[in-house]
Amino acid sequence: MNSGACSDKGPGEAPEERCFLSISEAAALERELLDEYRFGLQQLVELCGHGSAVAVAKAFPLPSLSRKQRTVLVVCGPEQNGAVGLACARHLRVFDYQPSIFCPARSADALHCDLTTQCEKMDIPFLSFLPAEVRLIEDAYGLVVDAVLGPGVRPAEAGGPCARALATLKRLSIPLVSLDVPSGWDTEAGGDAKDEVQPDVLVSFAAPKSCASRFSGRHHFVVGRFVPDDVRRKFGLLLPKYTGTDCVAAL
Repeated sequence: MNSGACSDKGPGEAPEERCFLSISEAAALERELLDEYRFGLQQLVELCGHGSAVAVAKAFPLPSLSRKQRTVLVVCGPEQNGAVGLACARHLRVFDYQPSIFCPARSADALHCDLTTQCEKMDIPFLSFLPAEVRLIEDAYGLVVDAVLGPGVRPAEAGGPCARALATLKRLSIPLVSLDVPSGWDTEAGGDAKDEVQPDVLVSFAAPKSCASRFSGRHHFVVGRFVPDDVRRKFGLLLPKYTGTDCVAAL
């Protein structure tokens, strides 16, 4: 699928508004924020991580959960999406959830190391391995956050540990929350229900990616209030309205 037009514009009019971004458009938007607006990468990771935790809290409100259901396993890959997962886990802990973290492949990147230290200082457990038997995961946790792979990264490119983690996640029956894109999905075409993870909740960053048009889960949120209006207009984005001081919006 292309970038997902939502309305038709005539010649010479403003850029066509889109509901979705292609992978190249998403990369260009992030570069605009970093280069032109002088956002820092850690700042963007923190904004997305906080928003992801808020989205989890909206989809699974703490008062409605049993003690066991408050336990959350956050699976973090070695790239930027994994860094967002680490920030998300820290905020979930602040929100009184009980997160644990599994990193299939640790990153030596300074940002990952800083976020890992923050989680360790907050006594968030890090698992040394991910049980291959899904029943053990389902008995221990109420839901799982998928922060393994980001847009455009295929399991084969990420290496064996990440591919093995995804093979386990796609067999889960407890709720799965994917950050930005479901890990392993083709960012443009989406995922095959038989071969890919199928999240119950999708949290898109800045704007939904093209593959989100094939998402059929229960809740879809976007964390994009930080996108300046000029950037939204430049990319022709049709973004949702945010209520009050909310940093996430439901689609």
